[in-house]
Amino acid sequence: MTKTPSFATISPKVQQVARTAKEAPEMAFTTLAHYIDLDWLKEAYRRTRKDGATGVDGQSAEQYAANLENNLRSLLERAKSGTYRAPPVRRVYIPKSDGQTRPIGIPTFEGKVLQRAVAMVLEPIYEQDFLDCSYGFRPRRSAHDALRYLWEQTMEMHGGWVLEIDIRKFFGAPGQAWRFQRVKFPPRQGVSRPTGNRVLRAWR
Repeated sequence: MTKTPSFATISPKVQQVARTAKEAPEMAFTTLAHYIDLDWLKEAYRRTRKDGATGVDGQSAEQYAANLENNLRSLLERAKSGTYRAPPVRRVYIPKSDGQTRPIGIPTFEGKVLQRAVAMVLEPIYEQDFLDCSYGFRPRRSAHDALRYLWEQTMEMHGGWVLEIDIRKFFGAPGQAWRFQRVKFPPRQGVSRPTGNRVLRAWR
């Protein structure tokens, strides 16, 4: 990863969060908002893909960057004050090989930046709890790494069963309220439930 001024500023914070989470696994973080400042958002912006499709507002990454400093300051103020509400997600249907379609949601570019900023806070906390065999959506791990691990484990089994399980249309069928009722932050570790609920509320 290329080192930038914003990365150099937030890196000690990330290391501090990770160190605290590792040394005190039973401790629940009751506040995380103070980690997110303007430099944090600048780094989140840098890590956000710029070539993705636009959301419901039609704003591209290039348009957002035209007034980047003011946009990020405004976003930070709304996020800190609790007045930020994520715009509706644009629904797009992707064709599948079997003739069906898969629904995906495309947030606004600003929404992607804030999501990245929040993920940058939560990631060093929950990374301490993941098992080494977990690969999904983790930093510096890819689907290729998962396939390599699966191949190695399969070869070591010298026979046996390999099961593939997929929950059909899990994210498309249930209503949003159903999902949020079941998203629980561990009360004794990671992020406290009130803090987690505040994080999720902006995207309800």
